[in-house]
Amino acid sequence: MYEWIIAQWYRGMETTGDYLLVNQRGFEMDSREKQAGSFGTAIHRAFGFTLIELLVVISVIAVLLAILVPVMNRVRELGHRTVCLSNLRQLTLGWNLYAEDNDGRLVNGVAFSDFPPGGGRDEGSSRILKSWIDPQLMWIAVDPNLNSDDFFHYFYKLPNKGALWPYINDYDAYLCPRGQKRKAPAYSIVCSANGLGTVSGTIRRGSGSKLTNRWFVAPGRRIGKTVLVLNNLTDIISPGPSQRAVFIDTGLTESSFDVGYRTPMWLLGTPPIHHAKGVTLSMADGHAEYWKWRGSETLDIATQKISNANRVTPQTEDGLYDLQRMQKVIWGRLGYSLDQK
Repeated sequence: MYEWIIAQWYRGMETTGDYLLVNQRGFEMDSREKQAGSFGTAIHRAFGFTLIELLVVISVIAVLLAILVPVMNRVRELGHRTVCLSNLRQLTLGWNLYAEDNDGRLVNGVAFSDFPPGGGRDEGSSRILKSWIDPQLMWIAVDPNLNSDDFFHYFYKLPNKGALWPYINDYDAYLCPRGQKRKAPAYSIVCSANGLGTVSGTIRRGSGSKLTNRWFVAPGRRIGKTVLVLNNLTDIISPGPSQRAVFIDTGLTESSFDVGYRTPMWLLGTPPIHHAKGVTLSMADGHAEYWKWRGSETLDIATQKISNANRVTPQTEDGLYDLQRMQKVIWGRLGYSLDQK
């Protein structure tokens, strides 16, 4: 009885296809051995996919990846952009608080320098204002010999971190997740916000006082109610604070972000591109925006695919729109007629 039960169990496993019965020599038992009642050894049957089944599985995986990877990239970019916009709002809040504590005077918008040529001055005088971000921050941030622990050790020992540090004293607020350099500040103040605003047509020459052999310039020209180079919060009249740029994500902090005024040309700087074919920037009222560049031409200029990219006149309607939109929020107006294209 016992042997009969074992035999039936073996045959049941063979019927399901999960196991094979093999004889003592290791070969699958033939029908005669099974009919003779010989007992073999049950071994697991190895299953495999046919070529068609494998191709179907691979195709399904490829389709899923094609769907999921772009979605994951977009989600990651959206997260980076959200952090960046938050940083810009914080920095602009500090920028406004500094001005309120200094009778409306804007902070020196020239990064890493307390001796800017024509920018970062007290309104109506030649008194130099401390830079919004100290030059030592850049030096230690890009030092390849410093790991993260060493960097923050040196950073917090710095006696001066910039004029905005008392207001925004979280170093992460100065970093964009998509910044170009490890631990390096990513944001710049635009040239018109008491920055390096010596762009032709935007300033009035001073009386000739000098410092370090550089001529100072008087406060920005006023055209109607529009002040081109801002020195004081009271200069922001037309257009209002919601339409005058302050900070912009350049990926790596520059002296200040420049763009031409008198010509429809990316004359001094190229369009930044760090967030999904676009740029993030903040306005003087404290809000921050994401701009996606309209023109493929703008992207080519930004990625240096066009020769002399910093002296390019856009040839397409979308490319010109991108340039003029940036010129308007920086200078408050265009310095040329729309027919000059």
